[in-house]
Amino acid sequence: MAEVRLVDVTKRFGSTVAVDRVSLDIADGEFLVLVGPSGCGKSTLLRLIAGLEDVTEGQVHIGDRVVNDVPPKDRDVAMVFQNYALYPHMTVYDNMAFGLRMRKVPRDEIDRRVRQAAETLGLTNLLRRRPAQLSGGQRQRVALGRAIVRDPKVFLMDEPLSNLDAQLRVQMRTELARLHQRLGTTTIYVTHDQVEAMTLGDRIAVLRDGKLQQVATPQEIYARPANVFVASFIGSPPMNFIRGVVERSDGEVRFAGGGLSCRLEGELAEEAEAYLSSGDGHRREVLLGVRPEHIHARLAEGSAVSGETHLVATAEVVEPLGAETFVYVTAGATSLTVRVDPRLAVRPGDRLALVLDGGQLHLFDAATEQSVRELAAVVLA
Repeated sequence: MAEVRLVDVTKRFGSTVAVDRVSLDIADGEFLVLVGPSGCGKSTLLRLIAGLEDVTEGQVHIGDRVVNDVPPKDRDVAMVFQNYALYPHMTVYDNMAFGLRMRKVPRDEIDRRVRQAAETLGLTNLLRRRPAQLSGGQRQRVALGRAIVRDPKVFLMDEPLSNLDAQLRVQMRTELARLHQRLGTTTIYVTHDQVEAMTLGDRIAVLRDGKLQQVATPQEIYARPANVFVASFIGSPPMNFIRGVVERSDGEVRFAGGGLSCRLEGELAEEAEAYLSSGDGHRREVLLGVRPEHIHARLAEGSAVSGETHLVATAEVVEPLGAETFVYVTAGATSLTVRVDPRLAVRPGDRLALVLDGGQLHLFDAATEQSVRELAAVVLA
């Protein structure tokens, strides 16, 4: 096993910057997930670590050496691809053994490693089959086995589950988590699926347009997003945003916008105070963020109107999902998604009174879209 360290790594394809000055430390034995939308640079970054692409600027460290000029075969990494890349004419055993044979590993050692990996992955009874005789999940396990037998310092996985159906993906996620717990090998995993990122990663690195947006544990990414992009990308459905202003009024720090007026409390109020102090000190334009599960809804009665702590909205679309129901509502010009108890019988056209959980609100600067928490930290430091 080994740590992986990226120092200001940049990759350009002509005038296009695919990876832009990414610095990242991945601890020995850590499972790090690179996540982001298509075209954000996550697969390119993985290929730079593997040596399949040349680094334009910066350094890639694996263990105690810089590997920028080290060929892929000598980096002691194993890569698992999206398309399995199995040899169709070879058996499962031979597919898993092929790389070791190319490295002139003794036959007895090859047999020991292949059978040990097969037992770990539940492939022992399939060793004599060919890929065409396997299901998609079994083929993916063979691809994993081929990587495991090499006993590399680092596993690199490029969307290995994206070709599987939904049920198999859940099953394979569980198997990957168990495998990492058993082997403890440093793993860098690329996906655009936030559920995979949240369930598999010790930490998540979110990328956008080749730039690193935030690196943190899954819970911290979810609870304390660094900017609007991270807040909207992580979480399903994504965070709601209400445009407005934060200002000092009668000794309080308040948010007003989208028909909502509320006093900020606790840590958020302190951060908003510091944020205001870094500007003109009285009033700044912001986006208020709140996740669907942090909005409490009930059917509105009579002529209820928006006010101090709540909004009155109209249900537009109702999505019952069994254990929960998502309701897409409008409150004036503001559109929101709300998670409600499925026992609340909401129909399109119903009016709902929405109360926002004051302890679960987020503020983002309207111009930079950075979290007020991040901006305030500079002032409070």
